[in-house]
Amino acid sequence: MADPLIQLEITVWGNNSVEQPASRVAIYPGTFDPITYGHLDVIARARRFTDLLIVAVLRNEHKHPLFSVAERTEMLRESVAGFPNVEVDSFEGLLVEFAVVRQASLIIRGIRAISDYENEWQMAHMNRRLRPDVETIFVMASEAHSFVSSRLVKEVWKLGGNISGLVPPPVLSRLERLGGQFASKGPY
Repeated sequence: MADPLIQLEITVWGNNSVEQPASRVAIYPGTFDPITYGHLDVIARARRFTDLLIVAVLRNEHKHPLFSVAERTEMLRESVAGFPNVEVDSFEGLLVEFAVVRQASLIIRGIRAISDYENEWQMAHMNRRLRPDVETIFVMASEAHSFVSSRLVKEVWKLGGNISGLVPPPVLSRLERLGGQFASKGPY
C-alpha cells in the first residue's frame, strides 16, 4: 500500500487532471512593528523557493502598534526594494482567506526558538483545518538573528539602547524621528 503523503503529492502534482499552479505564491504575514533584520533574513531566504513572496502586514489595532499599517508597509517596501520577487501588502481577518484572494498556496512563518514553535504549530494546524490547500512552511531564523524580535527592539529603543544593528535604515530613521536621541544612543 502506498504512503498516503506520497499519494497526496502524486495526486496534487503528478496527475494531469489536477490543475497545477502557474506560479508558487507565498505569504509571509506579521505585524512587522517594526521590521527587523530577522524579518529580512526570513524574507531573503523564503523568496528563493517561491515565484512571488507577499510580505503581508496584519491590521491589528488591538496590539497597539508603534507604527501605522501605512508606515509599516512603506518601511517594508523600502527594505525589500532590492528583491524583485517580493511585494508588500496588508490584510485584516483570516490569513487563509487573504491567501485565497492572493492565490497563495504557501504561508511562511519564521521560527526563532522552540518557544515560537508551539504557537506557530497551533496556527498552522488551524489554518490547515480552514484551508487544507494552503500549506505552512517554517523558516528557522539564522543564528545571528535568533534573539531579535520587534517587541525587544522597541523595548531597547525606548530605554535608549543602540538598535542600529537590529533594524534596517528605513526603520532606524523613523525611530530617530519619533524619539530623537533614543534610537542612535550608544550602549548603556
